[in-house]
Amino acid sequence: MDQPIQKIVIVGGGTAGWITAGMVAAESSGRGDTAVEVVLVESPDIPIVGVGEGTWPSMRTTLQRIGLSEDALVRECDASFKQGTRFRDWSGRGESAEYIHPFSLPADYAELNPAIFWLEHRGRTAYADLVTPQARVIKMGLAPKQVNAPQYAFTVNYGYHFDAGKFAALLHRHAVDKLEVRYISGNVQRIESCPDGDVAAVLLDSGERVDGDLFVDCTGQKALLIGGHFGRRLVSLKDVLFNDKAIAVQAPYADPDDPIASATVATAQPHGWIWDIGLGSRRGIGYVHSSAHADEDTALSVLKQYLEETAPGVDLGRLSYRTIPFEPGCRETFWVRNCVAVGLSAGFIEPLEASALVLIEQSAAIIGEQLPRNREIMDIVADRFNAKMRYHWERIAEFLKLHYATSVREDSDYWKENREQVSWPESLRQRMTLWQQQPPWHDDAPRMDELFPSASYQYVLYGMGFRPRYALAGNARHERMRKRADDVFHGTQMKAQQMARLLPSTRELVGAVARRAAG
Repeated sequence: MDQPIQKIVIVGGGTAGWITAGMVAAESSGRGDTAVEVVLVESPDIPIVGVGEGTWPSMRTTLQRIGLSEDALVRECDASFKQGTRFRDWSGRGESAEYIHPFSLPADYAELNPAIFWLEHRGRTAYADLVTPQARVIKMGLAPKQVNAPQYAFTVNYGYHFDAGKFAALLHRHAVDKLEVRYISGNVQRIESCPDGDVAAVLLDSGERVDGDLFVDCTGQKALLIGGHFGRRLVSLKDVLFNDKAIAVQAPYADPDDPIASATVATAQPHGWIWDIGLGSRRGIGYVHSSAHADEDTALSVLKQYLEETAPGVDLGRLSYRTIPFEPGCRETFWVRNCVAVGLSAGFIEPLEASALVLIEQSAAIIGEQLPRNREIMDIVADRFNAKMRYHWERIAEFLKLHYATSVREDSDYWKENREQVSWPESLRQRMTLWQQQPPWHDDAPRMDELFPSASYQYVLYGMGFRPRYALAGNARHERMRKRADDVFHGTQMKAQQMARLLPSTRELVGAVARRAAG
């Protein structure tokens, strides 16, 4: 049990493998004599899935921690800036057919719950429009900061859209060249065990034996170590979240100077929804849907109809479509003995709200920050890792279901069945009942490491048209806070007007950063 952890082997590349390699190597580099060797083994035969091309603002911190510049990301990964998600046609309510879930919290949110006072006004203004200037910035297609702002600085909070394949390649080069990660290309043929059940080594088709003290399974849906070797099953979430297939396509802009959307656009369809992500030179588009409610021909026709409506001037006959099946769910255990699963090997639900990449970031950060010094400590870290990841997966499933459960669309069984409470997690049923008398706030997302703060629940809940059954009860503090709320709402509108004058378009910012990076 005192065996020191000196070598970490990451099996599998892609975004999950290379983020983990970069994070662990960067964290370890400052530990002097206790620094670990990081090795990444990648199959040359497995393409990067790259379904989701959107990130959360947390990616800025991740890139800074591993020492990658924002300019390099924009230049080499066709990247643009993401400020949230713009939902279209989800609610089924005429007055709220579109809403925005921005990355910025409502103004003064730590002390003031703006939903209380917004509900008093009967929601005459869209919730996000009233509580944050970012909603207007997104609607106008403006960038999250000015052209001369420092890298990673911001006026309003942002993440990125990028080409997933190019991003993995950039991480690969940076990890090997700058962080001294050792790279091995090869296919895993066999997994060798220690007498106590730990993984001792992976044996490759080249004949090479790669031993290690900690193994990170980044082998995607194959889950060679966590599933194939240790037999940890995938716990299906298909009874909660029905989508299990995506059809993806890359579409060029009709004109190279066409505007770049500053948020992911998510448009509801009869049997799922279409994502539309704007990069510097193209759009990434896909229809994620339930195969139990629509066959592939039906889904493909829906996607092509969307392209005809949103990509005028583009020759749709030249586009290439890719079908990606997946089983929505997560592992029953993520860290077993000296093996931990990160990325698709740990699980996947669907690309709604871009939760896949942030789970990779979370997992890699924990491994890097809490890197166990010996085998005894590893078991303790593993227990904590499993508890945290289990909590995150449960909350993600709950939050994503909220998008479907609050819809009143009647155009298909897909939406009607999503509305049936038998498909809701028990935690969501309880919250929806509680929110009939009080709006979400800090008690609804109490942990410091929440992936979705209570403000996110507010943006979706009220964007979808939910209104409480019971009138909110006022009290003396409520009366004192009303004037403060009015001041905050007014200040938000003033900031929105100022940003509308000062911020460039997303296309202008992307072009300026690319020119700076090249020159």
